[in-house]
Amino acid sequence: PEQFLADDSMMIQPPENGEGVEIIRKPTIGQPPLNNPLPEALDGVVVIKTQDKTSTDDIMPAGIHLKHRSNIPEYAKVVFERFTEPGKPSFAQRAAAIRDAGKHGVIVGRDSYGQGSSREHAAICPMYLGVKAVIAMAIERIHAANLINFGIIPFTFANPADYDKIDPADAIRIADLHGAVKAGEGVAVLEKTDGSTVEIPVKTKLTDEDKAIILAGGRLNLK
Repeated sequence: PEQFLADDSMMIQPPENGEGVEIIRKPTIGQPPLNNPLPEALDGVVVIKTQDKTSTDDIMPAGIHLKHRSNIPEYAKVVFERFTEPGKPSFAQRAAAIRDAGKHGVIVGRDSYGQGSSREHAAICPMYLGVKAVIAMAIERIHAANLINFGIIPFTFANPADYDKIDPADAIRIADLHGAVKAGEGVAVLEKTDGSTVEIPVKTKLTDEDKAIILAGGRLNLK
């Protein structure tokens, strides 16, 4: 036919100014969180140290929790849930406490960190909890891309043996974090709980676009 008859009289047209419209959200839907721009320095604390082949399902459990995938503050409560020890604070509780104290969470991993399904929530939820960097022997490509998109730096060890020098709750600092991102390498100063310090060289392979995304605090912050 030369034309189709269309009756859209029952369609509710969007208002010209949508900013004043209240969005009704049920408990399974929350406000999408935005990250802050990358800080000049990393003032971090190691929240967790994982073993080889930590998968995105290890990081972000699915199953009964998937109903909250559109409510990041709620879904973030189960990040690394399967590693929670009885009677001890969960990863989410530790990371949130570090974030609320004005410091940055750091995740330490071994080989093939972030393998498995390409679920973005394995980056979004740690970002919401204040994680600014992952340092591992190797980070899987798709997960590394997701980390970058949400403003988390995917660092790898320049010397893989340095993994053994790190323990959970160690402080870890990079004085010139922006410089490390731009140069693709830097030195993390590890402060042990006994007061001793260790220098750990780290590196990251980023395109110019990746660097801009991370410095902005994630792709959603780019103008």
